[in-house]
Amino acid sequence: MKLSILIPVYNERALAARSIAAVLAAPLPPELERELVIVDDCSTDGTSAILERLAASEPRIRLFRHAVNQGKGAAVRTAIEQAQGDFCLIQDADLEYDPNDYPALMRPLLEGQADAVFGSRYMAGDRRRVLPYWHTQINQFLTLFSNMFCNLDITDMETCYKAFRTDLLKSIPIRSDRFGIEPEITMKCAKRRLRIYEVPISYHGRTYEEGKKIGWRDGLKALGVVIYFWLIDDLYTNPYGRAHLNNLTGTPNYVSWVVSLIRPEVGDTVLELSAGIGTMTGHLMGRRLRYVAGEKDPLYLHALRNRFLRTPTVEVQHLAADTAGDYAGLEGQFDTVLCLNVLEYAEDAEAVVRNAARCLQPGGKLIVLAPQCEAIFGAVDRTLGHKRRFSAAALGAILERAGLTIERRYSINKISTPGWWLHSRLLGRKQINKLTMKAFDWTVWFWRSIDWLIPWPGLSAIVIAKK
Repeated sequence: MKLSILIPVYNERALAARSIAAVLAAPLPPELERELVIVDDCSTDGTSAILERLAASEPRIRLFRHAVNQGKGAAVRTAIEQAQGDFCLIQDADLEYDPNDYPALMRPLLEGQADAVFGSRYMAGDRRRVLPYWHTQINQFLTLFSNMFCNLDITDMETCYKAFRTDLLKSIPIRSDRFGIEPEITMKCAKRRLRIYEVPISYHGRTYEEGKKIGWRDGLKALGVVIYFWLIDDLYTNPYGRAHLNNLTGTPNYVSWVVSLIRPEVGDTVLELSAGIGTMTGHLMGRRLRYVAGEKDPLYLHALRNRFLRTPTVEVQHLAADTAGDYAGLEGQFDTVLCLNVLEYAEDAEAVVRNAARCLQPGGKLIVLAPQCEAIFGAVDRTLGHKRRFSAAALGAILERAGLTIERRYSINKISTPGWWLHSRLLGRKQINKLTMKAFDWTVWFWRSIDWLIPWPGLSAIVIAKK
């Protein structure tokens, strides 16, 4: 296996050669080899020539350069894009952090316990240089502030030493160009429910006279970054995966509305198709005798396994909803199959329904949640990856051809139908602003109470069909 060590560099002429030599010589667990992905963020003090000379003489170094200075976050973003290893570790080029800590940082990842490991300067490490009091207090306040919003108990959010599984790191969008990368990536790890471990590290911090670059303004900006990414669910690189999963995590009140209609129909043995990151699973798994969460996407499978690792009644299984062979051994096993926001993404919606029906016991129920109103299909649907919206008649016909009898239908979220038509069909906009979605979610209690009064069809349909 390979470790990609990501090194952003800006104007470190005095230390660049020594720090890179230390990284190349640092101990690693025996099963790891290393590559250094160095990004020169448009240095102007002669650092670039030093880096070019080192890269020319060392095959383990891959060097990239920004044409203009953009900041640490931008340099790390470039390095992540170029990383080829199984794991990634961020390393500054200023010798504040000791590469001899690599084995401790990598151990939780290699043992499969963690998805991300943070090196903490404030846990009981080997040694730590004593620095000015207020600098330490500001760091610890930023960590406390971040913990309050992301609900983690981290001791050092601002640490440079963060190590990840590469596939997970590449799937996290990094928007911050400067030092805001630290609170941003922490908040997104928390929202993605990654397993985070901390290990103590040695720290040899620099003073500002010695060249430290982060300042009090960056501390103020970090507070804004925490609040921004607490409000905004920007969790997967675009256009990664089924976009509605991100939207659902940001609309808990809407999800509760849907769940309140579905939960009374759910039996004791449940198969959920395309369970995604487990938003609906978490709401519906309670007190079931058996709950199988099926998913085909590797990242979502990983998220599901992390989330339900210690939930004995939940089984996570690779399952492509429209692939008949993936259902082997599941036929006739369940009294409920959930098909929630699945049919609109499938190449063959009828195949999905047929496969689901095979898994039902006689008298079992298939519960479908799907987008409604064919006439409003437009740009937003295409951005989300929808291949279709359904009319009530078309959805009913698919279920009946699979041998199912429709028991109940719900047409919900009628207040959003005109807005969807306006944005998606008339104006051709590709997405709905996430703050607009938050505002909608905060007022769902009202729209839900008057939904029955609105005369036109709802944006979504819930159909309960019996075998």
